[in-house]
Amino acid sequence: DEILRSLAGPPSPPGQDPHGWRVPVDCVRANELCAAEPSCSSRYRTLRQCLAGRDRNTMLANKECQTALEVLQESPLYDCRCKRGMKKELQCLQIYWSIHLGLTEGEEFYEASPYEPVTSRLSDIFRLASIFSGMDPATNSKSNHCLDAAKACNLNDNCKRLRSGYISTCSKEISATEHCSRRKCHKALRQFFDRVPSEYTYRLLFCSCKDQACAERRRQTIVPSCSYEDKEKPNCLDLRNTCRTDHLCRSRLADFHTNCQASFQSLTSCPGDNYQACLGSYAGLIGFDMTPNYVDASTASITISPWCSCKGSGNLEEECEKFLRDFTENPCLRNAIQAFGNGTDVNLSPKNPSPPVTLQPKTEKSPALPDDINDSNTMYDTSVITTCTSVQEHGSKLNKSKEQSLCYSETQLTTDIMPDQKTFVDQKAGGSQHWAGRILPVVPILLLKLVL
Repeated sequence: DEILRSLAGPPSPPGQDPHGWRVPVDCVRANELCAAEPSCSSRYRTLRQCLAGRDRNTMLANKECQTALEVLQESPLYDCRCKRGMKKELQCLQIYWSIHLGLTEGEEFYEASPYEPVTSRLSDIFRLASIFSGMDPATNSKSNHCLDAAKACNLNDNCKRLRSGYISTCSKEISATEHCSRRKCHKALRQFFDRVPSEYTYRLLFCSCKDQACAERRRQTIVPSCSYEDKEKPNCLDLRNTCRTDHLCRSRLADFHTNCQASFQSLTSCPGDNYQACLGSYAGLIGFDMTPNYVDASTASITISPWCSCKGSGNLEEECEKFLRDFTENPCLRNAIQAFGNGTDVNLSPKNPSPPVTLQPKTEKSPALPDDINDSNTMYDTSVITTCTSVQEHGSKLNKSKEQSLCYSETQLTTDIMPDQKTFVDQKAGGSQHWAGRILPVVPILLLKLVL
């Protein structure tokens, strides 16, 4: 044990780690540390042999298997995590589940995420999105935000190339009976969402719409006729079980439940009030059999679901409905999508706001990807007024609206000279300070006249 503790690194300060001494590392590194210590490596091999073809009860009935599991619980492998998109992500996840499937029944409704926690906020995405798009958000407040997102993607070579790739792959007809290769389509989508920064992908997935044509364009973002829809809807629990047979799909689903599971003890209904973590987990599911999408082009409400139903659930219908509601009736997911579309986040306003810095459009523009027959979103190019725009234009009429409290003017979202600083500026407050500066010098003169 002492050797394992020394391999795991120096002790952490009390309260930072549940074990008090072990600093979590990624599972590939943890596996290397274990392999370098004979006792750990032999126990790890034993556990993998125990898990092969045995259920948990049979495994734990074997004393050697139980001892191996107990030893590994004290090794760096037990606390290891993975980073989404890391170079050896699949290998990392395989190591993680080789340990944790032995610690659980494998039939839990929710499983803990094998990924490291997300600490960034949506405010970072808003700041970077305006920079990378080469557009001033203030000039586009009344435009079709989903079309704007596609244009912004076309201005980035990597985003343009990978978006063109998945649209082409997912739209390519294979035969008269098979209009596309679902497997290749999913692979191309995973590459797009894993390799393109979220400043671009989030804008395509979560753009705000007040127009049905805009909402349909948003629904078509992932080319649902190939990546999402099928001839028949499978049972949701069957779909979940299929997903759990694949380490990558299982991990993305566990990450979604960890970061999007509705929490009624938080302001936003999201765990830790972290919209960014939920939206990232949602995007991580795209390109698998569990791929979620908008069920329709409604502008009145946002309904998300994987392509499945609870028909034929038998005595598991209640469990199935609960699983499906985590998508269709999830206030955390719905609030996170609406927050991104409205350009808002939680607790963004600083105490001492800095003056705004106007972002100038780029002078050099790469040729835009034409919205031709290869672009599945061609027919949905219409203008749209966002929720926030509507509130701002009718402020006196909508001053009691719940949505108004969530809306900031897009011109308020600016960047400072330092790239990691982000500020919001209340222009109205700035105006009052300006008048105050002009009025205060007049006060002493008035008092002097009164005395005379």
